Amino acid sequence: MNGDSSEVLGLLVRDIGDAGVAEMAGSPGLAAAVDQHVATLRDELGAAGDDELMGYLRDFAEQAFNRGWWPRDTRDWEFVRIVAVCWLLRSDR
Repeated sequence: MNGDSSEVLGLLVRDIGDAGVAEMAGSPGLAAAVDQHVATLRDELGAAGDDELMGYLRDFAEQAFNRGWWPRDTRDWEFVRIVAVCWLLRSDR
C-alpha cells in the first residue's frame, strides 16, 4: 500500500472507529457486539499495547479493503471489529 492510500485508510478507519464508539452509547445491540469482539481480541492478542493494536488494526483493515469490503452497515462484522479495536485503544484495558 503506498503512502497516499495508507493515509486514506488510516483516516477512514479513524472515522469508522469514532463513529462506532459514539454510536455504541445509543445502541445496546452494537455495544454488545463490540463487547464480544473485544473479548475475542483479548483472547487472540493478550494484553496488547497500543502499537500492537494499531498494527492489528492496520493489517485487518487493509485485508478487508483488499477483499472489497466497504463500510456500508454499522452491523457488519468488519465494522464491529474495527470499532472494537478502536474502543480497546481508548480504554485502560
